[in-house]
Amino acid sequence: MKNVKFIYNPFSGENAILKDLDTVIKTHQKKGYTVIPYRISYDTDIEKAFEDLDESYEYIIIAGGDGTVDTVVNCMKQKNINLPIAILPVGTANDFAKFIGMSEDIEKACNDILSSTPKCMDIGKINDKYFINVASTGLFTDVSQKTDVNVKNTIGKLAYYIKGIEQLPSFRKINIKVESKEEKFHGDMYLMLVFNGQTAGGFSLAYKAELDDGLLDVIIIKAVPLKDLIPLFIKIMRGEHLEGQNSIVYFKSDKIKIECGENIVTDIDGERGPNFPLTIECIHDGIKVLGIK
Repeated sequence: MKNVKFIYNPFSGENAILKDLDTVIKTHQKKGYTVIPYRISYDTDIEKAFEDLDESYEYIIIAGGDGTVDTVVNCMKQKNINLPIAILPVGTANDFAKFIGMSEDIEKACNDILSSTPKCMDIGKINDKYFINVASTGLFTDVSQKTDVNVKNTIGKLAYYIKGIEQLPSFRKINIKVESKEEKFHGDMYLMLVFNGQTAGGFSLAYKAELDDGLLDVIIIKAVPLKDLIPLFIKIMRGEHLEGQNSIVYFKSDKIKIECGENIVTDIDGERGPNFPLTIECIHDGIKVLGIK
């Protein structure tokens, strides 16, 4: 018997996965797999999804956005579960699934998963939590946390942009200290992002990021005059490389330490992160993933 654990978030992306449940089961049954589903909800413990795991399970499918994937991966790490994962991108934010080339067509994604072999890839760790795409701090990093779930599921990414505009009056400099072997930064910034993936909110920022190089991509947007940020924002909107911009610091590292004395939050793929001080590190080949192109 070949079993597959299927953990799905029915609330992700306007309930997108619900119409494709049969597709997931059908495509796997054709290949001799039995799909064992577990439905994520607000009143159930994710740990229950793993209570029946035994040697018959081949891998774990996760249907949801980046935050859902993080939740499952963190639970797997806590329980020392080393099964490969596969991601069906059905959430509002699917930055990491796009980075690894997963199709938004569920049947195609399932077939890609079934025809692939597991590949080891890096994951990030921020203090005692893991993340797959990006950890961030500074302005706008709590937009997802403050966005009503029902609104997010109804109008998608537009909800993030609306909430971001609401926060413009709070635009201010934030003093931060960042240290790594490769770079030291102690000064004022607006935003800092530490990528394991490449994109945030659909914008390609960490264009140098790789799946398995053992390094995280760090981007600090410095607190320069707003007029000096305009060229940077234009490059971001166009998807262009960010070299040559005095308003940013961009480097790669396997471990970064961050201190900040101000009352700001951290964010891990749209969910609340730990408090300062932070140690962020790359866990090389930290997880096995199916379906990677």
